[in-house]
Amino acid sequence: MPAAMLPYACVLVLLGAHTAEAAGMAEGSRLRWGPHCQQLLPSRAPVTALLPSRLDGPWISTGCEVRPGPEFLTRSYTFYPNRLFRAYQFYYRDPSCREPAHSLLIKGKVRLRRASWVTRGATEADYHLHKVGVVFHSRSALLDVAGRLDQSRAGRACARRLPAARAWLPGALYELLGAGAERDCAAALGFTMHELSLVRVQRRLQPEPRDAPRLVEELYLGDIHTDRAERRHYRPTGYQRPLQSALHHARPCPACSLIARSDEHHPPVLPRQAALPLRLGGRWVSPGCEVRPAVLFLTRVFTFHGHNRSWEGYYHHFSDPTCRQPTFTVYAAGRYTKGTPSARVRGGTELVFQVTRARVTPMDRVTTAMLNFSEPSSCGGPGAWYLGAERDVTATNGCLPLGIRLPHVEYELFKMEEDPLGQSLLFIGQRPTDGSSPDTPEKRPTSYQAPLVLCDRVAWGFSRPPRHRPLLQTPVSGGGLGPPAAPLPSLLLVLGLAFLQWL
Repeated sequence: MPAAMLPYACVLVLLGAHTAEAAGMAEGSRLRWGPHCQQLLPSRAPVTALLPSRLDGPWISTGCEVRPGPEFLTRSYTFYPNRLFRAYQFYYRDPSCREPAHSLLIKGKVRLRRASWVTRGATEADYHLHKVGVVFHSRSALLDVAGRLDQSRAGRACARRLPAARAWLPGALYELLGAGAERDCAAALGFTMHELSLVRVQRRLQPEPRDAPRLVEELYLGDIHTDRAERRHYRPTGYQRPLQSALHHARPCPACSLIARSDEHHPPVLPRQAALPLRLGGRWVSPGCEVRPAVLFLTRVFTFHGHNRSWEGYYHHFSDPTCRQPTFTVYAAGRYTKGTPSARVRGGTELVFQVTRARVTPMDRVTTAMLNFSEPSSCGGPGAWYLGAERDVTATNGCLPLGIRLPHVEYELFKMEEDPLGQSLLFIGQRPTDGSSPDTPEKRPTSYQAPLVLCDRVAWGFSRPPRHRPLLQTPVSGGGLGPPAAPLPSLLLVLGLAFLQWL
């Protein structure tokens, strides 16, 4: 797929209940959402963002997380009314978070500042670290961290402060930053807490089969740069997988109580999970609005045809963090190779994807105007673009204004899991933070995006992909027709940043 065609491939725009129904009734389409799938759509799960954000209380991971590298970890953060915080990060040797390697104890202070002007719906914050300590849970973990420190001059001085492997003491805390540390060895290790510089707190109701809906509170913190060397300088514009309130979390959650009770000396060992083979056949849908770096909001729906290893779907992009203000839709299709187990990321499967066909639908006036101002040979050929009308861009080798290049190849990483309710989840490789494409084996992802959910009860039956009925009968061009809050030049800049991210 073109550089974000896979990550966002098959994103079916979910514009709210009325728009989803309208898309399903579009001319030439026989797409029908079943009741089960409707429950998974973002428009069916109301979310309330808390502005200004309130961090007070304990927040925990709900399962094993994967960061670029790969790094496997769980987190437990507690924020206090006086702005102080205490955070635990537990690192593991395995993707199931059952073999603890080392734990970090982080203490500091965080101050919420203002609503982010870059990432809508987020709050910017400042933080200051008072202490960072590490506890090693094995000699091999000590050697691994010392080896990473040895890679720089500043790090070698820090490595000498760690004990020799033969002198390692289980449970001993070694300061990397603090009053007792001669230098900032956390920085030498490449450690930062820049994730605290971008915050979003939201609430949603989790349906209960035989009871009233349960309140779930989620804390979204800034994303981690996919290149370790860039993490010291990077300021987030997207999010990681959210933490949930230890008091108001989704249930069942076998890992939650284990993580909430843990500390640096007693890391959580999560319940064993059965490895699932990668079976892509079917339809996979985003359970909520997703946020990517560079101001990108989207939902995804993938359709994989296992019998001939082909895929197709829609990417629907939005200008807001609740995915209710659509900007454009991309239909993409192609083929993929047979998967092979990843030697670099345990539990992952490596595949190669091709994108050979694409169509574009502008969903707001600004995007329509931009496409009408572009060279016809760069996107779709001669003819005007109309709001809500889909056009094929295969013949022009994609759509240059939107960054779509055809044909395109991507080296991908997939895995499947099962949540505590027995629902199948599909994880697809995380996009490079710098906006480039994983178009070589060396750039294959080592971590994952938010999971997609298997939608079993969707009846798809279309001989050709759904087409959108035009909403405007004259081409949009010229300035001044965009949304009042988004003048054309500024929105084009935002769109340009987004296109770099998804292609």
